[in-house]
Amino acid sequence: QCLPLLDLTFLVMRCIDSDCWPHTVLEALDISIPDKPRLKFIEKTPAVPKVRREFKNLRDIRGPSTEGTEFTEGQYGIWALGGGYLHWGHFEMMRLTINRHLDSKTMFAVWRIPAPYKPITRKSFGHRMGGGKGAIDHYVTAVKCGCLIVEVGGHCEFEEVEHFLNRVAKKLPFPAQAVSHQSLEEMRQAEEERRRNNQNPWTFERIITSNMLGIRKVLSPYDVHLKGRYWGKFFLKDRV
Repeated sequence: QCLPLLDLTFLVMRCIDSDCWPHTVLEALDISIPDKPRLKFIEKTPAVPKVRREFKNLRDIRGPSTEGTEFTEGQYGIWALGGGYLHWGHFEMMRLTINRHLDSKTMFAVWRIPAPYKPITRKSFGHRMGGGKGAIDHYVTAVKCGCLIVEVGGHCEFEEVEHFLNRVAKKLPFPAQAVSHQSLEEMRQAEEERRRNNQNPWTFERIITSNMLGIRKVLSPYDVHLKGRYWGKFFLKDRV
């Protein structure tokens, strides 16, 4: 339930003069700060008795994400513009950087991706070929394009968190950027409007649907299913 502007202004001025700032304002704005507002520590290895070695399975980072694409708790976050793998060092970099700039009284941050779970094997240096698959070296988390990595919320503006969220996004192994709930909706609307108002009749979807020049024989099923908008882990934003 929203408060009138005059009542909200009076409430803020009253809280500044007293000791109830900022909790009363947060309750009036219907924003709840969790007991542990900072990003929690992520373990290096999964807590399972035995992890089976597996294939590369590059489909884990191919195409658009179907999970974690909408905001659930916060208003701002880091949005992946491509696919890739996050190591434990990336989690520590994000945790330390965001927690350093986070005001725990008025802001909070939550993870939107799981801890490292996928085993990556590697043979020792100078080891000869053969002898089976190598031992597990480390674990990673697979991230697809369009997935939210971290959410930040609370009584704050986007300009207050944008600078350190972009600093974190630039250090990730795939393209990413800081977004708000409003800017993410505007980006999706602009993309849909661009697709709807496209003046070029020779779109990739029409070419593969009509099988022009027999192009289907050199395309993979992923290209046909994703309409050529994704090339492996890369998102081709200029293709309509």
